[in-house]
Amino acid sequence: MNTETITTEVLATIRAMNKAWTTGWHEAEFRKYIHEDAVAIVPSAPGRLEGRDAYVAGWRGFAQAATIHSWQESDHKVELFAGGQCSVVTYFFTIDCTVGGVRQIMRGRDMFFLVKEEHAWQVAADQYSPEPLVS
Repeated sequence: MNTETITTEVLATIRAMNKAWTTGWHEAEFRKYIHEDAVAIVPSAPGRLEGRDAYVAGWRGFAQAATIHSWQESDHKVELFAGGQCSVVTYFFTIDCTVGGVRQIMRGRDMFFLVKEEHAWQVAADQYSPEPLVS
């Protein structure tokens, strides 16, 4: 297992998936990165999003309601499991967007669980949250 190569593949998947919703809504492109049984926990919806269709619908709603001015990711950490067939990725993000006529900058953190199936990495789980304010 070449961990450097796998880490590069995993990060490329995350970045391509994020590009598919932060540079306009590219649903077909976005959808291909999401596992059919994906689950997500997000602060804007109760419970969890279950399955690819619910996951995609959640991001579609935001991407179509928002004008995204910029998206930045930083401090990526990739951990590999199961002989390089699974990965946990965490990073911090900053998004500058306008929603409902209000421009805002949100900072947060994301944690993904990815699996490699049929030679492609897919997001099987996602949890994101705003970065807590430090007083």
